[in-house]
Amino acid sequence: MTNIDQVLDRPAKRVLAFSGSVRRESWNSLLLNIAADALRSHGVSVRGISLRDYALPIYDGDLEESRGVPQSVLELRGLIREHDGLLVACPEYNGSVTPLLKNALDWCSRPCDGLGGLEPFQLKPVLIVGTSIGPFGALRAISHLRAIMSKMGAAVVPEDLALPNAQAAFRSGALADPDMEEVVKALTWRLAEQLPGPRKDRS
Repeated sequence: MTNIDQVLDRPAKRVLAFSGSVRRESWNSLLLNIAADALRSHGVSVRGISLRDYALPIYDGDLEESRGVPQSVLELRGLIREHDGLLVACPEYNGSVTPLLKNALDWCSRPCDGLGGLEPFQLKPVLIVGTSIGPFGALRAISHLRAIMSKMGAAVVPEDLALPNAQAAFRSGALADPDMEEVVKALTWRLAEQLPGPRKDRS
């Protein structure tokens, strides 16, 4: 096998992408899809999921003690662990992270399956993007999510994307400003650079 054949035969680096909003017409989900496509253009395999498919009760220690960790948490934790990095779209509710996103992270940080609670997140490269209808583009929520995920041990990319004026930022499913497209390509390249090589033990 030639060197180029070896490169082409090697599994792509893998990123899990999800949004803190499951609203049908969510601008953040749209931004997530645009960033995911940019990542794919860098040769990264991206799997997009909806947190709606991992319905979770509000985290409650008594509930965890009496019923254990829900199966949907085990599934989501497993996906986070088996991917090389994360791409997260962070909407802003009242100046902070959405309850949906925070609750999912709280549950996924619980120890289970013989693994420490934060093990799936340790040194995991994470890129955060977000948008809002205001002039700061979810910047406050993004800063909160950065602090949360850094505390969980993730390696959050220093740069992020806080896209303002969401109501005017998109046109026909794409970014209205071509310069912003270049920003997304550059940011996703930063994430791609930080991803570790694919592990050979994956099925």
